[in-house]
Amino acid sequence: MSFLEHLEELRWHIIRSILAIIILMIVAFVFKNIIFDVVILAPKSPEFFTNRMLCQLGELLNTTLLCINTRPLDLINIKMSGQLTTHIAVSLVAGLILAFPVVIWEFWKFFKPALHTNEAHHARGAVLVSSLLFFTGVLFGYFMLVPLSIHFLGSYQISATVANQIYVRSYIGTISSICLATGLIFELPIITFFLTKVGIVTPRFLIRYRKHAIVLIVVLSAIITPPDIFSQLLVSLPLFFLYQIGISISKRVMKKKEKEREEFMKGDSSAQSDKTRS
Repeated sequence: MSFLEHLEELRWHIIRSILAIIILMIVAFVFKNIIFDVVILAPKSPEFFTNRMLCQLGELLNTTLLCINTRPLDLINIKMSGQLTTHIAVSLVAGLILAFPVVIWEFWKFFKPALHTNEAHHARGAVLVSSLLFFTGVLFGYFMLVPLSIHFLGSYQISATVANQIYVRSYIGTISSICLATGLIFELPIITFFLTKVGIVTPRFLIRYRKHAIVLIVVLSAIITPPDIFSQLLVSLPLFFLYQIGISISKRVMKKKEKEREEFMKGDSSAQSDKTRS
């Protein structure tokens, strides 16, 4: 295929990805009650799963510190068209999240013809794993980080004379950024796999700079979580675990590459020997 034919092929993959996002966005727009009442607004309620579990854990430990979001957070709308634009924006974010596997699948189909048979097989597995990791990260952010963020940011006061009146767009923006950030961060093993595959990183590199990675993980955790130690540890530990998994994946990829190189060299040596004999 020529360069322009490749561009044409890529254009159709992008169009199909955008159509999937739009279709799922419309579905999310129609099911407004489920998206808002059941999903988005649920973490601010005392009856939310995480809030109840932490409070029960606090009762077992004889402490009230773990009881978070005991009072429902009141949200306000300050613009005439605010609720409509919020509805559209949330539907778009929901479409992006739900269509993530479709987008990954379309781009995999575009790159598939350039891969060898065994590489295409591994890439297919990578599509499934990347989707699972992304949704695991989104769920982790939603059930673990969002309730803690709502509790901390919603109840924080610089003075008793300043009351919090939370704008609904600010609330939804916080939830969206946390869930999308954790979803993308959980893609670390897949990113490590492909970077090792193309030779950008090696297991030795990852091990050598592990201490630097720990510092970066702590800083990143501080950025996407409320400024309290418990939330930062809650994010830092899974990220460090994912980094360790990335090192193991990188070792396996390098070992396989070395094995393929040895087999290639043996085959090349055999061909040279046969040529010399003839």
